[in-house]
Amino acid sequence: MLTLYVGYVEGVWFGVAHENEIVFATAFAFDRGQALQNLLRNTPFNVPFQHSEKPTQFAEKVISSIADIYHGRECAESFSLAMEWLSSYAQKVLKVVSLIPTGYVASYGSVAKAVGGSPRAVGRVMALNPFPLIVPCHRVVASDFTLGGYGGGVQVKLEILQRESRGHSSIGEIKVDSGVLQVFPVEFVLKHLGVHQRK
Repeated sequence: MLTLYVGYVEGVWFGVAHENEIVFATAFAFDRGQALQNLLRNTPFNVPFQHSEKPTQFAEKVISSIADIYHGRECAESFSLAMEWLSSYAQKVLKVVSLIPTGYVASYGSVAKAVGGSPRAVGRVMALNPFPLIVPCHRVVASDFTLGGYGGGVQVKLEILQRESRGHSSIGEIKVDSGVLQVFPVEFVLKHLGVHQRK
């Protein structure tokens, strides 16, 4: 049975659905009820769950990690994600997007080039990402460095990217099973949008 927990960290509600030490879904929102609703929406259908008011040690670790990512801090933790209920294409996309490091973004097109399919197909997977922040879909942008969409709202996406700015200047390449993923400094997005790095 899944355990759902929502906790408040630094002004934001973060949620996790997990079974033992496997993450089935994450979520965040500025309102507790909305965070829980987002978490339920990301949780696999027809899987029994219980809502806990008290976090397990594992839930605390996940919440702390996703709060760090949200606030632009480095997160060294990695978690086992329950992906078997997703299509094989969605799994491929999510695994590749997980490789985009803090301080960089990839375009929908560059993800599509690395995994196959179209930028639109990648966008559909991003829109349904059940692991926001752990799988950093906020780091996937349009090819012209505009933001594209984001479940948490594009302003929130921009603010997370501003906090993740690390002053990188060169384009990178990450080897993936099916090819190469090209990544770009967050600064490209901020410059294109005419916004500045948050100190």
